[in-house]
Amino acid sequence: MFGVGRTVKSGKTVEYEFMRILEAPDGKLVYVALPSGQKEAAFTQLRLSDTEVVFENPGHDFPQRIIYRLEGGIRLLASIEGMQKATLRKVEFPMKRISCDAQTTGVSK
Repeated sequence: MFGVGRTVKSGKTVEYEFMRILEAPDGKLVYVALPSGQKEAAFTQLRLSDTEVVFENPGHDFPQRIIYRLEGGIRLLASIEGMQKATLRKVEFPMKRISCDAQTTGVSK
């Protein structure tokens, strides 16, 4: 699986990240992140269920964990967490399913 994320401020992309999820030889999933201006980091599957997957890399600066949790079958809560400057920090990214109708994306027909 391959994904791309970006942060836009004042109409301009100021940060981006390429992400991959792949299967390791041992059968576990690996989340590989390549944020703009940083080195690639790999996070190995810690837990996997029908509604949640947790990836972990204890040696990474921040985050050390990446979590995806399906809530109510319609909402996906992604979060990153870990220690940063001796403080536990967590950032959540709530997502919900929306229509991909051209009118909602600003693309004219």
